[in-house]
Amino acid sequence: MKKLFLTLALLLGTAAGAQQAIVVASTTSTEQSGLFGHLLPAFKQATGIEVKVVAVGTGQAIDTARRGDADALLVHDMAAEEKFVADGFATKRYPVMANDFVLIGPKSDPARVAGKDIVQALRKVSAASAPFVSRGDKSGTHAAELRFWKEAGAATGAGYRECGCGMGPALNIASSSGAYVLADRGTWLSFKNRGDLAVLVQGDPRLFNPYGALVVSPAKHPHVKAAAAQRFVDWLVSPAGQKAIADYKIGGEQLFFPNAGS
Repeated sequence: MKKLFLTLALLLGTAAGAQQAIVVASTTSTEQSGLFGHLLPAFKQATGIEVKVVAVGTGQAIDTARRGDADALLVHDMAAEEKFVADGFATKRYPVMANDFVLIGPKSDPARVAGKDIVQALRKVSAASAPFVSRGDKSGTHAAELRFWKEAGAATGAGYRECGCGMGPALNIASSSGAYVLADRGTWLSFKNRGDLAVLVQGDPRLFNPYGALVVSPAKHPHVKAAAAQRFVDWLVSPAGQKAIADYKIGGEQLFFPNAGS
């Protein structure tokens, strides 16, 4: 009997421990910028919940959650997030934070794109057939880039190249080949291999880049750890989580700006 009780206690302890770990599908920008390395220890200290991050493009992250292979999402493609809710995979999108996109390119700026207007800049890239690296990976950054090209009404040009890769590798390719590339500011600020690259276009309101968090619905996938995932999202939008986001800086520059409740 004593052995039976010990076995049951061990099994219950294992189950309880398993409930204290969740999977969050998110973007390469949140991972490669170092944000998660800053946030997750604070969240674990506050709740005891361990978070495993699957960092891919936003489109892939949402696909992962649709399959039930993640408990929560933290991504940046509002239209895709709202569709995720409309399709019943989550009950709500929670605004969490924002940063912005910037157009990066060679300091010499051969296509003369420097300024504030991202659409006009892409028209100049097209007209000059300048080298341009696209992530081409269904990420939030890729989706934004495609929107800007569509608004520009211009062909991508002979120098356009899709890498099918994350933000860091795309920046590496641009650095080594002297190409233009659209990047989120957070990853750019944490990027070390800049070479001759510089920020050339910034400040256009169209470059605003909001992030949302969603809890995967147990109605779609009964096995998801919805309660623990909700605690993660609730912490992100709480004063403590919002302060942690605001406090994350590189070289004294803030990477993400909290906007819960916006």
